[in-house]
Amino acid sequence: MLTNKILVPVGFSEQSLAALKQACLIAKIKKSEVIILSVIEEQSKISGLLIDNPFEEIRNKVKDKLDEISEMHSSKFSVKVDSMVANGKIYEQIVEVSSMINANLIVMGTNGSPKGVIKKFIGSNAERVVRLSNIPVITIKENISTENFDNIILPLDLGKETKEKVTFAIEYARYWNSTIRIVSVFLKDNTNEKNILIKNLNQVSNFISNAGVKCTSELIEGEKKQSLGDFVINYEKKFDSDLIIIMTKKEELALSNNLSVTARYIIHNSKIPVMSIKPKPRKFITSPTTAF
Repeated sequence: MLTNKILVPVGFSEQSLAALKQACLIAKIKKSEVIILSVIEEQSKISGLLIDNPFEEIRNKVKDKLDEISEMHSSKFSVKVDSMVANGKIYEQIVEVSSMINANLIVMGTNGSPKGVIKKFIGSNAERVVRLSNIPVITIKENISTENFDNIILPLDLGKETKEKVTFAIEYARYWNSTIRIVSVFLKDNTNEKNILIKNLNQVSNFISNAGVKCTSELIEGEKKQSLGDFVINYEKKFDSDLIIIMTKKEELALSNNLSVTARYIIHNSKIPVMSIKPKPRKFITSPTTAF
């Protein structure tokens, strides 16, 4: 029987430890195993001349600290927690290790001020993991954790690929008996777009309701001056929400590793956890979408 595994990059900052706490809370209800990973950047040749085998010395110190953190969190949350240390580029190692251990979720912070040789898990590292990972990534910006995801925001657009996240929304809603709140936005006077969005909303909300999950749906007229990212972030505040689930790329970029502008904005500005899902590659490219 395959074990659910959650990979958590840890740089010993308060932010990464907050992500670890959130991962443990998720693992407890999912009955998952947590693997914490620290990545040591390759040492320069000059530093190698100063001490014998510098990587091994640093690695041992980091592993001892990780083992201590693992034991503490395992005891506190009653979940299995193991640790690993890798050497190389942060984002490459996170993605590589997640594949190697067959993880089905990555939880990581997007801010922090780690000490010593462990590089900051911010900005480009978090973004690169999100866009390169083939499994969902939950990013956490604030130094907070949520025990129950009571309200899950599910933005829906015109693209076919945006519906791929519905399955994940249902899975996580069942863990916490959450309410999935589907929302779409259309610009004024765009009747055709409005009608398609209404159809999509009805299809998805019926699908979720038939799966036995609580669901609401809302179509809102938006203003051109408001970005889609701002719209989603402001909408989640109406319900004191706990999680936003988005797709990471525009459909026309499905064969590239780029993030949509909306996805990037939400990841870096949301105060609540954001689950990013990479869409499956499509052989046939259709019209552009906003891809959230």
